[in-house]
Amino acid sequence: MSVIDDQLAGKTAPGIKPVKPQGGAPAFFSAWDMHAYYGESYIVQGVNFDVREGEILALLGRNGAGKTSTLRTIARMDDPQLTHGEIWLDHKPLHEMKSFEAAQVGVGLVPEDRRIISGLTVQENLELSQIAEPKGWSIERIYDHFPRLAERRNQEGTTMSGGEQQMLALARVLARDIKLLLLDEPYEGLAPVIVQEIERILEGVKELGITTIIVEQNAIAALHLADRAVILDMGEVVFDGAAQEVLDNAELRHEYLAI
Repeated sequence: MSVIDDQLAGKTAPGIKPVKPQGGAPAFFSAWDMHAYYGESYIVQGVNFDVREGEILALLGRNGAGKTSTLRTIARMDDPQLTHGEIWLDHKPLHEMKSFEAAQVGVGLVPEDRRIISGLTVQENLELSQIAEPKGWSIERIYDHFPRLAERRNQEGTTMSGGEQQMLALARVLARDIKLLLLDEPYEGLAPVIVQEIERILEGVKELGITTIIVEQNAIAALHLADRAVILDMGEVVFDGAAQEVLDNAELRHEYLAI
């Protein structure tokens, strides 16, 4: 029986890591037995997965599966609250950190709502990020990777199109010279041509050695971009393996992604 068949049968398959082994060492990024709550709601229920340096991982699942909560827990946001487990990035214990400390050691979260600062130009949004973390890319290096933003450097960020705002949100995080990029629904509401441009940018990010975890309802697009996939269901990992395995298995996609 295959790994996927085991998972569909509700068994613990070899591709799903249980908890930290005795004497185990973290990968470049590791989540070990991660549990988190929003108030009294138990959202993240023992999540385990690793990501290698420079890898793109698609974190997938139906609405309400716990994907965004998992990203926010990794980024050490105030909600949800981590109650148990360990989170490691490049041998640093994120689970012991506040969100600003996680950002300082290289975690960059691009939230679904992008949070472009109203009243500031593209240039000013980027400069503000560099004030917070002066070791990031130069503005001109950012513009080399985001030529659309270079054309609009003096335009107020919130007046741009949705796709351009997504590029700015991504560029603003990269300005901090991050190690782990967390993307929450980066393709939402974007035209296919803009999705392709964002994908091109993310492929360039991978070439720079930045590790990426992407949460995306457009699962097929995310899987074509990703090296590996983790699927969540009701806050638990039900699949951990190659992205191509998910693309090749219609039963798995129907069962957990409704596609």
